[in-house]
Amino acid sequence: MSEALLSIRDVSLSFKGIKALTAISFDVADGEICALIGPNGAGKSSLLNVINGVYRSDRGELTFAGKALRRPRPRLAARLGIGRTFQNNALFKRLTVLDNVLAGLTRKARASLLEHTFRVGRSASESRHFRELAEDTIAFLEIEAYRDWIVGQLPYGLQKRVELARALVSRPRLLLLDEPMAGMNHDEKQEISRFILDVNRDLKTTIVLIEHDIGVVMGLSDHVVVLDYGRKIGDGSPQEVRDNPDVVTAYLGTVH
Repeated sequence: MSEALLSIRDVSLSFKGIKALTAISFDVADGEICALIGPNGAGKSSLLNVINGVYRSDRGELTFAGKALRRPRPRLAARLGIGRTFQNNALFKRLTVLDNVLAGLTRKARASLLEHTFRVGRSASESRHFRELAEDTIAFLEIEAYRDWIVGQLPYGLQKRVELARALVSRPRLLLLDEPMAGMNHDEKQEISRFILDVNRDLKTTIVLIEHDIGVVMGLSDHVVVLDYGRKIGDGSPQEVRDNPDVVTAYLGTVH
């Protein structure tokens, strides 16, 4: 197995005394697809929020690429190479696909917004580089035909792909996907699963994703972590998780 890219040790989180996460520990190997599963309210999104600095844990340690993440903030996490999508599309609905994807590079910009607007000073070469990255990402996710469309006019499945493009454009080393297939039909899930596998294989991106469709999880993931009421109750390969009686009782039900 590859070395751990992300290590989570004894992470706990509470809101006004209510425990959201309790002593969560596991590793995510470099290059793998790790799925977080569990019932609604199990703490999955809260854990992603801790990893990329939206929430600060009450206790515990995070290590990314061999370096301790001490109370990270989203901007720092992005600069270190951690990308993120959210449960609900956080897109600029009145902007084009291209502009939304370019927005994923703002945290990498060295030039000011004013310099980029007028393409002066150091922003000229940076703007060209950013445009190339955005165009390459749009092509990779096969949405070239929609690059100039207003995002709010696109079908839901395509909007989710645009959000994936925006998270991917900065070429993160670790990509956190919060229910990337929520609300999709079977064909759309198959399509986005293909793109997730392509991102993992072709771009060498390590992925942690939250997904409720167990069939998708078992076919897509190298590693599955199961949460229930903020506690880890399963951790292993898809088959090991399927065979774990605690997981079956709490979440999967009868497995055939």
